[in-house]
Amino acid sequence: MGSTSGRNAVGETAPLVSVVMPVYNGEQYLAEAIDSILAQTFTDFEFVIVDDGSTDESATISNFYAERDSRICFIQLARNMGISDAQNQGFAAAKGKFIAIMNQDDISLPERFEKQVDFLLANPGIDLLGGNMLNVYEDSSSNHFATPGSHALIAFFMSFDNCLNHPTVMIRSGLVEAVGGYDPAFLYANDLDLYTRLLWNLRIKFANLPDILLHYRRHERQATRMHAARVSREATLARLHLLEQLGAPQPATTLERLMSLPLERRLSWGNRRAAKKDLRWLVASLIDRDLVDRSDQPRLVAEVNRRLEGASPRIWQQFCHWRRHHFSRGEGLAFESQ
Repeated sequence: MGSTSGRNAVGETAPLVSVVMPVYNGEQYLAEAIDSILAQTFTDFEFVIVDDGSTDESATISNFYAERDSRICFIQLARNMGISDAQNQGFAAAKGKFIAIMNQDDISLPERFEKQVDFLLANPGIDLLGGNMLNVYEDSSSNHFATPGSHALIAFFMSFDNCLNHPTVMIRSGLVEAVGGYDPAFLYANDLDLYTRLLWNLRIKFANLPDILLHYRRHERQATRMHAARVSREATLARLHLLEQLGAPQPATTLERLMSLPLERRLSWGNRRAAKKDLRWLVASLIDRDLVDRSDQPRLVAEVNRRLEGASPRIWQQFCHWRRHHFSRGEGLAFESQ
């Protein structure tokens, strides 16, 4: 595809896309990650690699590539600052109109940037765009979980479930800096904390492409696996803060019930009624605070119905299945009645 480059303050042609990749002791998979960026079908980008005080060969590998490809901007920090600081350094150096996130151990598929740039250019109302990713394990097995595509569903899920895959994100420049950047207090859930602040403070619009854009490597040395308890605590803090801003009367209790709603789990009748109340409140609060458009209410109601039915006792699931096959208006009843 063609490029749409601009000019920076000193008259140099700026790339359309800046790729920001923090690196810390990632020598094992780093070359593959870099190669996947350099192999993109979309070529109008700069690649900002920030080495966060690595003690292995990561800096040597990054510098090797930087000397051979002028699109690479290599920044080496004198000491380990943490991933949030490293990402902020990368964003500060980025010159592109769009900024893409990349992890040191993942593989971006060749058409990732082309698909994302095409979408963002065609949809100026979308500020942050993600996509699906394939989880690849050390035994060569793989799987993937679909993310919600629309802004309304992403905002809805943000309080209690996965909604955006951080290493697939491409965002319009200036937005991250406008909310103060990544928060160094969040080491492992800094992405979720960032999304909640972007949503609340700037009312930005999200979207996900249905395509698999990236192979996400799952391995024992991943920071998120090695520090799973802290990941969970930080994610809980970010979600609690959002629920407080949305006006939840009991944020901790509300979050606990919302987090119990994966479709494969069953709730008692009492907990189901409480969860229904929470979900109805969440939809209304998102709309009332202009975080999602009122026209998206039917889509959110349908998702509430799906969640409630999945969490219901088996006999109620059987009734809902029968009802859908006998009444054309069945989709809305679970939300409006009982």
